This record gives sequence, structure tokens and C-alpha cells, in this order.
Amino acid sequence: MARSIEEPRNARSRRSRMALLRAARELVEEHGMAATTMAAVAERAGVSRRAVYLHFASRADLISELFGYVNAVEDLEGRFAPIAEAPDAVAALEVFARRHAAFMARVLAVSRAVEREAGSDPDAARHWAEALYWRQETNRALIRRLDEEGVLAPGWTVDTAADMLLALISNGVSGTLLDERGWTPEQIGEHMALLLRSTFVARG
Repeated sequence: MARSIEEPRNARSRRSRMALLRAARELVEEHGMAATTMAAVAERAGVSRRAVYLHFASRADLISELFGYVNAVEDLEGRFAPIAEAPDAVAALEVFARRHAAFMARVLAVSRAVEREAGSDPDAARHWAEALYWRQETNRALIRRLDEEGVLAPGWTVDTAADMLLALISNGVSGTLLDERGWTPEQIGEHMALLLRSTFVARG
């Protein structure tokens, strides 16, 4: 009997937690990190501040959980899994271009808000540093594979190519094409694949 009571409570708790994280994401996207306070999240979710603190010990805890939530909702691992499964480095680079374009179209608002306020908000700074670290690790793995397969274009090292790739996939580039030029994620993916191949792959 105790177990049957506990399970619904756990389910309700998970739903409440997800509702709070969803509210936090909406606030970040609409108003930025600074506006995403515990009180604001409580108001958006329609609960008391005390209810927020039952799930998250602090704002830092909430923000930390938020980005794991966004990655889970947008299926970060599933979206990028085909890169590692590509038959060769060139194919992996092209898959990456298309998958990254689709992913950025979904998370750009959150990513831009974090980048914009990383200089003044410690919670944003912590996440932005982590996001850049993982972007660069992904970049290095892609470029290292090109190098190991002997198809990295002359003039590049793994380090310089990974740095340039980081710049090419920045929020600024994605935002310019999506918001200012009206490109679709499919167009960005297609043309980014062409750009990456012509830039980083040796002509055979």
C-alpha cells in the first residue's frame, strides 16, 4: 500500500519539477537570465516560491538543472549520435553541420541569453564556460578524425581548425542566418556542410 501511494507522489513530483524547468526556460528565452529568479519561475509556473525551493536548493541549482533539461528535451545525444556512426571523417563533418544547424534553431534563444549575461551573472558564466568546453571538445574530435584519416587540408593544425570551427558555429553566425537573413535550419545545414568541407578537407 505504501508503495502504491509513493509512486503517484513521485510522478507528481517529477511533473512539478518539469513544469518549473519549463517555466525557467520560457523566462530565459523571453526575458534573459537576469529576469529568471526563483520568484519569477514560481509566478510563471503558478506555484509558491516555497514550492520552487522544495525542488531546487538555490537559483544556481535551478539554472544548472535547466540546461540538462533543455538538452534532454531537445535530445542532444540522439541528435548528434549519427556523427560518431558516420563511415568516415568527411561524412561525419557533414552530418555535424546539418545536425548542429537543426539543434541551434531549437536552443539559440537560451544560448544567446546565457552568452549575453555570462559577464555579469555567475550562474550564466558557469554554464557558458561548460557549453564552450563541450563545443570545443566536439570540434577537436571531428578535426582530429580528419587529421588521423589523412584528409585535413594543408595549412591547418587540429588546434587551429578546431578554433575556427568554434567561430563558424557560434551563436552570432546562427543568429545572423536564422533571424536576420531568414535562412531555414536546412539551408544553414546544407551550406555549412559545403563550407566546412571546402575549408577543412584536403582536395584529393
